[in-house]
Amino acid sequence: MGQVAWIILGIGVIVFFHYFDTRPYAAYPWFVYGIYCISVALLIATYFFAPTIRGSRAWLVLGPLQFQTSEFAKAGLIIILAYFFSKYHAKIASVRTILLSAVLMIIPAGLVILEPDLGSAIILASIWLGFLLISGLKIKHLALFILIAAFFGFLAWNNFLADYQKNRIMGLFNPELDPLGVNFSVIQSKIAIGSAGFFGKGYGQGTQVQLGFLPESYSDFIFAAFIEEWGLAAALVFMLIFVYLILIILKIGLRTEDNFSKFVSLGTATVFGLHFAINIGSTIGLLPVIGVPLTFFSYGGSNLITSFFLLGLAYGIAGRIS
Repeated sequence: MGQVAWIILGIGVIVFFHYFDTRPYAAYPWFVYGIYCISVALLIATYFFAPTIRGSRAWLVLGPLQFQTSEFAKAGLIIILAYFFSKYHAKIASVRTILLSAVLMIIPAGLVILEPDLGSAIILASIWLGFLLISGLKIKHLALFILIAAFFGFLAWNNFLADYQKNRIMGLFNPELDPLGVNFSVIQSKIAIGSAGFFGKGYGQGTQVQLGFLPESYSDFIFAAFIEEWGLAAALVFMLIFVYLILIILKIGLRTEDNFSKFVSLGTATVFGLHFAINIGSTIGLLPVIGVPLTFFSYGGSNLITSFFLLGLAYGIAGRIS
């Protein structure tokens, strides 16, 4: 299915969920847990049945269609955590509450790591942490979780991360390391951005893209490809529009009085902001390249449909604010 078809389908998803009132369903645990369980089941099916594509088993293939199930897991996690924290946010200081919410995150994140897809696992963990912060987690608890995260990061580095993942992290702190290998993509991205000028080289005229020097120019490094052809001025406009969208979703979450809707909106803003920051950060060499798409911009249907679904929920919530 072409990208235009995915966009048309996504617009249909927004229209549908604009008129879909989630509030009554949020009162039924089977509904939210059902969505969560379906997203986890898709991850399990991916692990056992998905073919290996570009070194990972992340896509379920149905005929001509490919679905990256980790994208749907992000929406499933937002919905289940929105239900969980809307019900238990008054007990956020309870260790039991924090641990139970962590289990809801660890299950899909662990399955995603097995694919392996470190980028999506980091997004899932960050969504959970965002919900904790939104719920009013105390500073002392946050400090404890930072220490725990550092400990698990140490374990992951020594036992779970593949060599190429370690090399990407080391390449972040040593930009001149292996310029034809681990740092090749980031170097070419910087060349594309640096040579663009204020108004770019023109549509179809970007040398890094057209000559094939910039890898993944349609997904992971699409922002660099966009700047090379359209310039820093267009990039600034794009970033302002995206930040404005996130602020609108945050405003929706703050204005609604329904806790479930509030958490869905704030969770949506969190995942959009994470994709925006991580993708652009890796493009300019501030963060390691972990394969996170740029929302509404990168090629592919899974992230696009998931993003339209979450945007449709936020749009519907906005329509019900009195």
